Amino acid sequence: QVQLVESGGGLVQVGGSLRRSCVVSGTIVSTYPMGWFRQAPGNQRELVATITTRGGTNYADSVKDRFIISRDNAENTAYLQINSLKLEDTAIYYCNFLGNFLRSWGQGTQVTVSS
Repeated sequence: QVQLVESGGGLVQVGGSLRRSCVVSGTIVSTYPMGWFRQAPGNQRELVATITTRGGTNYADSVKDRFIISRDNAENTAYLQINSLKLEDTAIYYCNFLGNFLRSWGQGTQVTVSS
């Protein structure tokens, strides 16, 4: 059974950095395209970063130049490096495979940015 478990949340000040981890089990992390999503209070879940099976990356305009998605096949883990945090980055962050490879959503982890 394929599972994705996020970790690395926390409380960070504006301008700080944080790295989110997504440990994959039941398959190899690079088998399917993957994305990081987030959901802020009162908002719909949005896709903020993607990585293809070949390693190509793409970002939402709101996070471009601040977020970096990557993966480590040896650790079977995907990462989201978040830099220059803003108040509006406060949200629950989730990882998942994309499109037809989407799995059940995990609980995600909270990132709270304080001023």
